[in-house]
Amino acid sequence: MKKQKEGLTLASTSTRRFANAMVSPTVIILLVMTAYPLIFTLIYSFTDYNLMKRNTSFVALKNYADLLGNAYFRQAIWNTVKFTVLTVAFEMVCGFFLALFVNSLKKGQKAMRTLLLLPYLLPAVTVALSWRMMLSPNYGIVNQVLTTLNLPVYNWFSDIHTAFGMLVLIDVWQNTPFVFLLLYAALQSVPQAQYEAARIDGANRFQTMIYVTIPNLKNSLALCALLRTIDGFRVFEKVNLLTGGGPANSTATITQYLYNFGIKSLKFGFGSAGAIVMTILVLILASAYIKRAIQ
Repeated sequence: MKKQKEGLTLASTSTRRFANAMVSPTVIILLVMTAYPLIFTLIYSFTDYNLMKRNTSFVALKNYADLLGNAYFRQAIWNTVKFTVLTVAFEMVCGFFLALFVNSLKKGQKAMRTLLLLPYLLPAVTVALSWRMMLSPNYGIVNQVLTTLNLPVYNWFSDIHTAFGMLVLIDVWQNTPFVFLLLYAALQSVPQAQYEAARIDGANRFQTMIYVTIPNLKNSLALCALLRTIDGFRVFEKVNLLTGGGPANSTATITQYLYNFGIKSLKFGFGSAGAIVMTILVLILASAYIKRAIQ
């Protein structure tokens, strides 16, 4: 018995060592690609590091004080948080109901999946340019249709009342298919026996969705919320191409602010401080979404 136990212990130890050896290259690469830049970004955020200057000095919290004391940056934070909350909320709701709808189809599921995924497959720059053409005040098809119907037309990306809403709409249109795909895949793993039991107990569709579908999708909902929150905070291409942060800073975002005042001006210390602030906000908002999705 002792020999058998020793043999099993040696076998498990060798298996564990082999597994660690296989995982080690990936772990090292991830540490180099994520931990190393994050550490140096944190270090640079306490300096006045600039590519145009030879000497770099320690400035403590000056970069953070300048950032948080800047009205433009505070507006960019508010816009980014508002944009992320709205887009994630709409994308989660729309993606969830699209997944339920496609999953309920008896025929044409493959064709419907392909059509719904097309917007997500397009690059963000292509999407931005296409919507800019459609919403152009001069030759855009949307304003032409409104004119034909004798309805008021707008300069969609230059009007302070419509610019932000258009960015939210475009992002929801492009990224809802991502949420749909993850939730549709998760629906395939929901046990059919639970649906049958709910029908036998007399549950209607709404009750089945609340007490069967959603509890089985909690982890997938949390994952979608996390991924879309991180991606929402990184929004840059659409804002830069469509509004440039205007009008009156109503669509300015953190990434665009860092690009204009950190990267373009070569003030990497200042930009690093902004990146750290954005990282903290992402962690706070992402944890809030996950906590709500799990409850």
